[in-house]
Amino acid sequence: MHPVSSRQSVTIDSSTPTRSDGGPPPTAGKLGQPSLQLVGNTPLLRLERLTRELNSIELLGKAEWFNPGGSVKDRAASNIVAEARAAGKLGPGKTLLDSTSGNTGIAYAMIGAAQGFPVTLCMPENVSIERKRILHAYGANIIYTDPSDGSDGAIRTARELYAKNPDKFYYADQYSNDANWRAHYLGTANEIWQQTEGWITHFVAMLGTSGTFVGTTHRLKELNPAIRCISLQPDSPFHGIEGAKHMASAMIPKIYDASLADEDIGIATEDAYRMAIRLAREEGLLVGISAAAAVAGCLQVARRLQQDKPAVFVTILCDSGDKYLSERFWEEG
Repeated sequence: MHPVSSRQSVTIDSSTPTRSDGGPPPTAGKLGQPSLQLVGNTPLLRLERLTRELNSIELLGKAEWFNPGGSVKDRAASNIVAEARAAGKLGPGKTLLDSTSGNTGIAYAMIGAAQGFPVTLCMPENVSIERKRILHAYGANIIYTDPSDGSDGAIRTARELYAKNPDKFYYADQYSNDANWRAHYLGTANEIWQQTEGWITHFVAMLGTSGTFVGTTHRLKELNPAIRCISLQPDSPFHGIEGAKHMASAMIPKIYDASLADEDIGIATEDAYRMAIRLAREEGLLVGISAAAAVAGCLQVARRLQQDKPAVFVTILCDSGDKYLSERFWEEG
């Protein structure tokens, strides 16, 4: 064995990458891929333990935390930005402005950081501390609104700010922007159809902006009109399901089309909390509150079906639970 001091030094020319097989250096920009190209094509997870007493029922969830910004809202935000830039509405010198309950804002902030445009967001002050910290990390400008006014208060603040500074801002207005639901018509629905090989019988989703439900349902009904599409919303104006809207007491999003739903069901906040704990402890899935509410809604519908008739449920697991770990219900479960 030679002592370390006798080893020959080797000089590596780092200016020209080399391959072990002596192949040519890579073409500039061809290794890896930009993070925003990872939006969509999320896995479809089978929830087996929750349905073990429901014969012939399969319950599947789209794991939307696999998107680079960590939620389903990456889909809508990326399409809103893409369409705005293509139309010249979000050019140099413009700041993207919108209201948000958190996830869409995170998606905007991530995209703004990646593409080099500023983002200003209006959001209720009582959103989770984790969401606030993520937005700060991305460098977004945040205007907090009165928690008692909910998401509607944030919408009004964004509209007022835009009215005062129309030349400064591109107002994305996710609640009225057709690019929101088109993201799901073109992406989410077709992924679900392909991943279930067309066997889907029920689609279930929570309502917020309603873009996910509207776009996905519209396309699935084209593919197979027999698919039952069920919308879910909080059962009370005063609820703890972040990002969800109680439509009867809220400003109705312009993109919302209630006629698309075969059924609409109210979900109690407490049921969503309990389901979040069940999913963590029985399925090993740490999901957000609206995702848990969606699963609770699926089980409500599934229990009413004939148990000898096969059914394939698909729902949207909007995000993971890591943005909600400061919530007290985890300690009470």
